[in-house]
Amino acid sequence: MRPVWLTVDTDDLRHTPSSQGHPTRSKGTTHEGTSPEMKLAMKSFREWLDRTQVSLTMFVIADQLDDGYFATWLKDLLENHDQVTIACHGLTHKCWSAYPKDEEGFLAALVEADVKLHKFAKDAWRPWFRAPAGYIAPWMAPIIAKAGFELDSSVNPSWIVRKKAGPWKDWNAVLKALKDSGLVSRPWLCKFGLPTCGPALSIPILRNNARRVWKKLGPFVLPDETEETVYWHVLDHGRKNGTWKPPLMIE
Repeated sequence: MRPVWLTVDTDDLRHTPSSQGHPTRSKGTTHEGTSPEMKLAMKSFREWLDRTQVSLTMFVIADQLDDGYFATWLKDLLENHDQVTIACHGLTHKCWSAYPKDEEGFLAALVEADVKLHKFAKDAWRPWFRAPAGYIAPWMAPIIAKAGFELDSSVNPSWIVRKKAGPWKDWNAVLKALKDSGLVSRPWLCKFGLPTCGPALSIPILRNNARRVWKKLGPFVLPDETEETVYWHVLDHGRKNGTWKPPLMIE
C-alpha cells in the first residue's frame, strides 16, 4: 500500500474541451447551470462521502459558484465535512497551453478565481492549482506562483497526453519549470506509462490497469505526506445510474 492524496474535479458537462475552452475541439456549451447528469452525480458523490468520511481535495472551477444550485450544494457539503479542502481548477475550463502564450490573461484569470474560491470556501480553501483538462506548459509555472499558489497538480506524465504540455510536448520541462518557480508538484499516478486517473477510469483499454493500481492505494493523506496523487470527477458518480464509486479499498 502507498500513501495517496485523493482529489476530485468538479467539471460539469459544459466544461469538457469538446464544449468549451479549446481552440479546435470546442463545439459550444451544451447547457447552462448545473446539468441533470451532474445533479445525479452530486447526489451520489455526497452519499458516498457521507458513508466513507474520507479526506480529499475538491478542485473547483470558479464559474460554478455563479450557479445557485451548485453553490448551495457545495456550501452544505463543506459545512458537514470539515475533512474536505477546496482548491482551484481555473476560473473557467480554458485549456491554456492549447492556445498561444497569454501571460497577462492567465494571471488575471488565476487571481479572479483565487479571490472567488477563497471567499466562498473560507477555512477550507488551499492555494493549490490544477490546470483545466491537464493542459499546462512551462510558461504557465511562474504565473501560477505569481498568483499566490503554492502547489500544482496538473501533470499527467504519460506519453499518451504529452501534447498537453505545450509546443515541446515535454512533461519534464513542465516539472522543471514548476520546481524552478518554487511550486510543489504533485503529478497524477501513471502505471506502465499509462494514465490511471480521470477518464482512464472508464476508457476500456485503460480502466483495468487503473483499477488494479488504485486498489493498492492507501492510507489517504494530505499532499505533504503523499507518495501518489489520483483524481476522478464528481460526474463519474452518475455512472451506472448513480451507483459508481472510485475503485479504492474503502467500503
